[in-house]
Amino acid sequence: MTILASARYRRMPWKNGGGETAEIAVFPPNAGLEEFGWRISMAHVATDGLFSAFPGIDRTLTVIEGDGIVLDFEGKVTTARLTAADAPFAFAGDVAAECRLLAGPITDLNVMTRRAAFQHHVRRLRLDGAQALEKGETTIVFALTPLAVRSDAEAETLAPRDALILDGDVILEPVAASGEALLIEIDTV
Repeated sequence: MTILASARYRRMPWKNGGGETAEIAVFPPNAGLEEFGWRISMAHVATDGLFSAFPGIDRTLTVIEGDGIVLDFEGKVTTARLTAADAPFAFAGDVAAECRLLAGPITDLNVMTRRAAFQHHVRRLRLDGAQALEKGETTIVFALTPLAVRSDAEAETLAPRDALILDGDVILEPVAASGEALLIEIDTV
């Protein structure tokens, strides 16, 4: 297993220049915004504004801190209201979106895959005890609370906002009475 400590995430400006993101993982390694096959990042959003356009990219956004946001999509009558209690929200990066904060800044986790090459799924894991996780093609755990993780060969602890890339099956369990994580699964198409 490979642990990605949040203190070591690569920080860079947003594509639209409106803020900063912390890049958690990208494939291929060191790929830029125009070359990545998949990318996982975390952003602090302090003001309302436009989302960067990513043609050919599928995105999933999860609010992990703060009251939440509303996304308005260009040409769409519907909007998406996202809070830290909601399920991850998937949408096409091709469609222009505007973000409105509900009540103050938020932090979000953003998973993006190049539609022609990869697909992804993000879901919340609520842990009241140990849970076995099987490695898929690319499986990543993003800790929202402190978590203990063990495999046949090693045992580690994830701090909140650390990530874990699985290279085999693991057991994940909360350090306290309960815990929470995001499970990210990425596959080639």
